[in-house]
Amino acid sequence: KEVSVEEQIRATVIGSNQAIRLCAKKEITDRTGQHRVTGEEWLVKKTGAYLPLAYETVVSVENAHVLTDKKALQLRALKTFTDDFGKERMNGEEWLITYLDTETHILSVYEQLVAVVDVITLNSRQYCVIIDPVEDGKQQLGKKKLILGEKSFFLQPGEKLENGIQDVFILGADEGVILKCIEAFEDQQANIKRNPGDRWMIRGPTEYIPPTQVEVVTRRKALPLDENEGIYVRDIKTGRVRAVIGETYMLTQDEELWQKELPKQVEDLLTRDALVDRNIPTRNRTTDKNQSQQETTTNSKSNAVKRDKSKLVTYRVPHNACVQIYDYKAKKARIIFGPELVMLGPDEQFTLLSLSGSVPKKPNQIQSLCLLLGPDFFTDVIVIETADHARLSLQLSYNWHFQITDISDEKEAAKLFSVPDFVGDAAKAIASRIRGAVAGTQFDDFHKNSAQIIRAAVFGLDANQQIRQHFIFPQNNLVLTSIDIQSVEPVDQRTRDALQKSVQLAIEITTNSQEAAAKHEASRREQEAKGLLERQRIRDEAEAEDVRKQLLQLQALSAAVESTGQAKAEAQSRAESHRIEGEAAVEQARLRAEATRIEAEAELSRLKLAREAEIKFLREQNELEINKKAEMSKIETEKFTLQVEAIGASTIQAIATSGPDTQVKLLQALGLQSMLVTDGNTPINLMGFGQGLLGGLTGNTNKKSRTTTNTSSNYRIEEND
Repeated sequence: KEVSVEEQIRATVIGSNQAIRLCAKKEITDRTGQHRVTGEEWLVKKTGAYLPLAYETVVSVENAHVLTDKKALQLRALKTFTDDFGKERMNGEEWLITYLDTETHILSVYEQLVAVVDVITLNSRQYCVIIDPVEDGKQQLGKKKLILGEKSFFLQPGEKLENGIQDVFILGADEGVILKCIEAFEDQQANIKRNPGDRWMIRGPTEYIPPTQVEVVTRRKALPLDENEGIYVRDIKTGRVRAVIGETYMLTQDEELWQKELPKQVEDLLTRDALVDRNIPTRNRTTDKNQSQQETTTNSKSNAVKRDKSKLVTYRVPHNACVQIYDYKAKKARIIFGPELVMLGPDEQFTLLSLSGSVPKKPNQIQSLCLLLGPDFFTDVIVIETADHARLSLQLSYNWHFQITDISDEKEAAKLFSVPDFVGDAAKAIASRIRGAVAGTQFDDFHKNSAQIIRAAVFGLDANQQIRQHFIFPQNNLVLTSIDIQSVEPVDQRTRDALQKSVQLAIEITTNSQEAAAKHEASRREQEAKGLLERQRIRDEAEAEDVRKQLLQLQALSAAVESTGQAKAEAQSRAESHRIEGEAAVEQARLRAEATRIEAEAELSRLKLAREAEIKFLREQNELEINKKAEMSKIETEKFTLQVEAIGASTIQAIATSGPDTQVKLLQALGLQSMLVTDGNTPINLMGFGQGLLGGLTGNTNKKSRTTTNTSSNYRIEEND
């Protein structure tokens, strides 16, 4: 009764890869016998049900983190302690736990999970640089470490990658990479010592992985250049700029592309066609700046492709034109005649031509890079005053061209650009000559002889007081060949009205005279037409009579033909009928003969096929008989062979010698030692036989005999052949 139930505590089940986190409410001794102070926390990892003590509180159930070859745990120590692997960790220290340390890990009460670190995998064509690497458990601040593929690793706490995972520089035959030394080291590839600030290039084909002491400045690729293409190259050490043309070139470590700047007007003119856009005037210099900016924006939009300033500036000089290029470094100009492709050097610039334009001529209206040599024309309007103070406005058109005898002569060519605005200069000179000549001429005289007066004023007179055919400006060899007077108008209104009345009166007189002449001509032509009509009528009547005569002749001929035609037709039809019957009989006989021939050929073919079939049958029958005989003989042969093999050679030999052997045995049984066997037809030579019996030393050598001696039975047989 002195005890009260404060709380019912249930056991907590601890599974595999789990732990419970306990907290002490007061100083106690836990189930393992360790002393715990108030507020202290610890883990219980033993699998099974755990019932907390009265002064233990279950804070949470901790699950284990599964470690693989692709994930690791980055932990931080909340206080100084010794971890599960027996290592002492300082407060705030961070470390990494991988699958090599343990497969699963449950965070201790003094461990904090900073991050789950993914593995970094490098293939054979990748590398990376680690900043502040950890070596022997200590972080090397300020150092770098190069990691080459193929490899997989985890970044230690405090480490980071410089520029992430990088690809190996695979350089082709036309590629290279510019390197810069940031720390002194020994270059094993080139077997040379590199100092900070050194720059060099690695050329392909090769694979290159820069060490940590090297900084990759840029990657270079060879630029293929045609014979009409080029680039501007600047040496960064000396500052010298040069042009590389018509070759495949790769910039070295001490070179860079140099951008050539051109004036804005030159940039615009390079995009135009020198012939098509030659008469397009430029905008006035006093135009509002906003309008100029708008025009610039419009032009920039229309030119979708912007010029690459590092590429060689080229300009196509059209036919019968020339361009002046000035080299500011050599202080020398060169003139190029078209058709030609101009390529500017680094220190060269185009000579910009600013010509007069519009009507009347105004200066600085047309800008161009090339000077057209003509022939061409330009139009101008000038105001003149006659001797009787009549002011007139003349619109004149001049044909011109430049006279060049030898384009290789530099002095002659330089004259072309000696006058900056040849159009304005020529227009002013011609206007001055015309005004001087007209000033001493009356209006009536000028009105009647305006073309002659103007041509004489411009071209001048020769020694024979004849008007010359051309006029030459010696400053630039400009030649004027003709003048076209397009219009002559009085400036004063009263003079214009009086001139208009006189012109109308002259036109009216001319019109009346032309009308009278036309009436007279019409009357004459009418009489001629009537006479021609009468003659034609008489001619037509004569032709009609001739036609009527021909008609009567044809009618008579037609009647004669009609009377004889029927009899002729009947005779022809009968003849045709007989001819058809004869042809039918002939065709029938021919067909009957053809049928007979076909029947005979068919019978012959049948007999031929029957004989061939019979011959084939007999041949096959004979072949079968032959095959049968051959097989039978083969079977007999095999049968005899098998019989011989079955009986045996020794048995056959015994059978063959059985008769003589029997006789020998019979003789042995009789006890005979010698015996002569002969028949009545063969005489016996007793003399020779006696000598043989007596054992004579000589014998007849011509006698053929066979003697058989048996040592076992001691008998002798002699027999004559």
